[in-house]
Amino acid sequence: MSKFCKSEDGSEAESSVKKVAVAKHRDGTIDNFTDVVSVEEPLEIRLGWTNTDEIQQIAVTMRTPGDDRELAAGFLFTEGIICDASEIDEIESDKCNVVTVRLKTDVKVDQTVFARHSFVASSCGVCGKKTIAAVRVKRQFRCESNSPMIEPAIINGFPEKLRSVQSDFDQTGGIHASCLFTTGGELLQIREDVGRHNALDKLIGTNFLSGTMPLTDKILMVSGRASFELVQKAAHAGLGILVAVGAPSSLAVQLAEECDMTLIGFARNNRFNIYSCANRILTREPAPTL
Repeated sequence: MSKFCKSEDGSEAESSVKKVAVAKHRDGTIDNFTDVVSVEEPLEIRLGWTNTDEIQQIAVTMRTPGDDRELAAGFLFTEGIICDASEIDEIESDKCNVVTVRLKTDVKVDQTVFARHSFVASSCGVCGKKTIAAVRVKRQFRCESNSPMIEPAIINGFPEKLRSVQSDFDQTGGIHASCLFTTGGELLQIREDVGRHNALDKLIGTNFLSGTMPLTDKILMVSGRASFELVQKAAHAGLGILVAVGAPSSLAVQLAEECDMTLIGFARNNRFNIYSCANRILTREPAPTL
């Protein structure tokens, strides 16, 4: 049985980590001990409407249980299926690993989304020039030109602050994080998940449902590499700066340039690389043109 199914009293038995038996080899000997791993389970995201029995599956994503309502809402928003939280009537999580987002009766949805989405892996992504053009046109919010601005020393402090609040990573060493910072370096929110895109959808979904969009004055940091999909979702939320601990992909750089987003990679050990729109980074000398 799933560790995230509802118990008999109706409460959710949520668990993001699990203990497993492990045989550890070291120096020619094998010892048995208990390790902790991140939980990965499927979440089926469904879409329905108020006062109708019509429900259709949108996607199945492999995720770490927790913040499922926010994950579903964030996914629907960053994929361009819905535009505003007011379109949602209610979000139901009444079955094990199933979330149904019910829209208000008058909300129209492009029917092609039911054919476009099916299974979403924990490291999925899309590519191609047509997709980049679609993201640039369809994104809900726009990055503000020359805003936000931030000093390099503030960015250098992000990795340590992020690492200090990665509770699940401390236990498992195998989970991604997305977090929001202010330009002054204050860590505002963090979400963790085995899927880097899920962690970001949870973070964006939290702000989407609370009405604190767009995120144009915030800085996004992700614990892993910067993929095309993360840039896509960040651009949709109006984020002007994305900082990654790891490397960006070529399409991530291309899309960041298209969306006028500052993309930073290898942010660790008091250094980082700027791959696009260096004008948002405050330096004593003019930033190079990228």
